Amino acid sequence: MPQPALLAHDIVRDLGGRRVLDGISLTASPGHRIGLIGENGVGKSTLLRVLAGVDEPDSGNVTRPAVLGFLHQEMPYDAHATIATVLDEALREAREDLAELDRLGEELARLAEDDPAHQELLDAYGRRLEQAQDRESWAADRRAAIVLDGLGLGAFGHDRTLGSLSGGQRGRLALAALLVRRPSALLLDEPTNHLDDGAAAFLEEQVRGLPGTVVVASHDRAFLDAVCTDLIDLDPAVDGPVRYGGNYGAYLSEKQAERARWERRYAEEQEELAELRHSAGVTAHRVAPDRGRTDNEKMGYGHRAGRVQNQISRRVRNAARRLDELERTQVAEPPRPLRFAAGELTARAEDGSRPLVSLGEVRVPGRLALAGLKVSATDRLLVTGGNGAGKSTLLAVLAGRLQTEGEVHRRQRLTVGLLTQGTVFERPERTVRDTYELSLGEQRSEKVPLASLGLMHEADLGKSVGQLSVGQRRRLALALLVARPPQLLLLDEPTNHLSPRLCDELESALGPAPGAIVVASHDRWLRRRWQGREFRLEPGRHHREPRS
Repeated sequence: MPQPALLAHDIVRDLGGRRVLDGISLTASPGHRIGLIGENGVGKSTLLRVLAGVDEPDSGNVTRPAVLGFLHQEMPYDAHATIATVLDEALREAREDLAELDRLGEELARLAEDDPAHQELLDAYGRRLEQAQDRESWAADRRAAIVLDGLGLGAFGHDRTLGSLSGGQRGRLALAALLVRRPSALLLDEPTNHLDDGAAAFLEEQVRGLPGTVVVASHDRAFLDAVCTDLIDLDPAVDGPVRYGGNYGAYLSEKQAERARWERRYAEEQEELAELRHSAGVTAHRVAPDRGRTDNEKMGYGHRAGRVQNQISRRVRNAARRLDELERTQVAEPPRPLRFAAGELTARAEDGSRPLVSLGEVRVPGRLALAGLKVSATDRLLVTGGNGAGKSTLLAVLAGRLQTEGEVHRRQRLTVGLLTQGTVFERPERTVRDTYELSLGEQRSEKVPLASLGLMHEADLGKSVGQLSVGQRRRLALALLVARPPQLLLLDEPTNHLSPRLCDELESALGPAPGAIVVASHDRWLRRRWQGREFRLEPGRHHREPRS
């Protein structure tokens, strides 16, 4: 049975007086796994909700397969529901397939082949059989066990209530339910949140094996690279959103080339417009009807007047026609994208031979046990480990924000900057601009204007901090750190909530900084390309100095 496509035509969606989606069209055919990427706020989640039918578009239409699955941010069950309840619902369609095949099979066995109803019944059995094969209905219960185990939920009793699970565990259960169902179209919004490396790799394998359509919005560059057959960039482009064939790695090079073509075309058109306006104006002035003829022009004027006037008039008309056409069809100026443009992220510390921070037999009960760690003046240290391993705790200890048992030696007058995962501002009613200026002081904020760092759009500077998205608040916090570079920069999951392009640019800026940088991250793309030391934390272990 052919898998149906997911189709969207000319989708428009306004939210809060702002047009989020403007004429988006999409064809998602079976076997295609489409990634949605772009800056925060460009409409990735909004598009998924419209495709899923959770939200209605203001105009346009969507054609959906009958069996569609959407990874919601919150599960549609109350806290008293159990894991068994969720699994029963996920398995319902497969069980219905098998029950209906049994019923149709029994009817066929009772019905003579020459009975007029036999062929109709046989066709119904064939259709249901193909559907069951597509869903792999016979293997559904076994698949449920495999999926739960692969996503780290295999040890949980099925009588556990959802209220007893953490937010991350509930998210993984919702994802498991979708994979068990194997819908014809699967819509995923940030599916790798709360997944460790093993679970993320398992999800990639499962998604690649689906026969239908997958549309996913994700900041996880490793996931996009491993899974996607196509990428749709919702950031502004000359002809609207651009669809790129291939994975994230292929997108990077093509995106850069596409932007260069847009900028070149805009520059060429603006140059032609200026020439046409000048040409039309000068030539029109030369053939103005009240302009007198010079003595030289009077000589032989009668012979040439008509021919010259016709030629000049034709040039005027042609220039005016081309000018009118180009003014109507010219491409828009490429909007300035957010480009991370901070200079040096850290400051150089005097006496580079001595460590900035030294830890010895440090303990934070229940959270961290560390035999020793030294951070040099130019260190690049990547801290990895699963959820609960102590990555954030270690950064807080290095920053001096957490009381510990053991020895902590920190240089006098050491300047430290810490980007935490939870970004909270004391005065959310203040504008972005005022928050930046008051935090840094007038002199520093004038020397390093916020807009110059490439982390906030000019249009957002007048908004109150409370109106910003999570990603925008994190970018503002990062801007406050790098505007006055510290000698030791500590970044806790710095790529969370940043667009893929900003992540790439931030990572590139980490290398040449003159001071020390310690990054705690689960980002597989960042970790694959890390050039410095790596320190992996495991829950309950007594850790020693990391390898180089």
